[in-house]
Amino acid sequence: MFEIVKAGGWLMVPIILCSMAVLGITLERLWSLNASKIAPRHLLSQVWGWIKNNQLDANKLKELKQSSELGKILAAGLSNSRHGRDIMRDSIQEAASEVVHKLEQYLGALGTIAAVAPLLGLLGTVLGMIKVFTTITLQGTGNAGALAGGISEALVTTAAGLCVAIPAMVAHRYFTRKVDSLVVVMEQEAIKLVDALHSDRRVEGKGN
Repeated sequence: MFEIVKAGGWLMVPIILCSMAVLGITLERLWSLNASKIAPRHLLSQVWGWIKNNQLDANKLKELKQSSELGKILAAGLSNSRHGRDIMRDSIQEAASEVVHKLEQYLGALGTIAAVAPLLGLLGTVLGMIKVFTTITLQGTGNAGALAGGISEALVTTAAGLCVAIPAMVAHRYFTRKVDSLVVVMEQEAIKLVDALHSDRRVEGKGN
């Protein structure tokens, strides 16, 4: 493995750093984008129970806000529920914007790596071919070892760049899709709460 990395030249260093970043971001997002932590299935039913039993107070709102990302959104709406439907919806949208920004953390970096890694590989290819043609110009085609070194550098960096870019692109698409799904779920739950509070109908949480 070391010989392969060495054959790729100095451009293997940023490519390896990119691969480490992809691995770190992927593991962190797999841990953070846990649907059961972000949008607990029965949270809305629990909140509605507090409301019906007149248990919703400042402590409950604080507990709700700290419980999950969905809890932050619901707590923002409940804090302004007395000011009417429009104000409540605006509060929910403002809180949701902050939550979505947090959910999308590092995804931009992942997408950038997916785009840059193959370009680094391509740059290595160009540099390797320049080395080959320089060798041919100076020494002719008789020095097979020098020619092989340049060709090896070109091929290794290209392969390494693609090996980093492909998983990065797959991970970026997967996490982007997951964030979109979580946002839809939280939006649906928030709408249920708004409609219930301003039409006095019963709320049913997910899975009920």
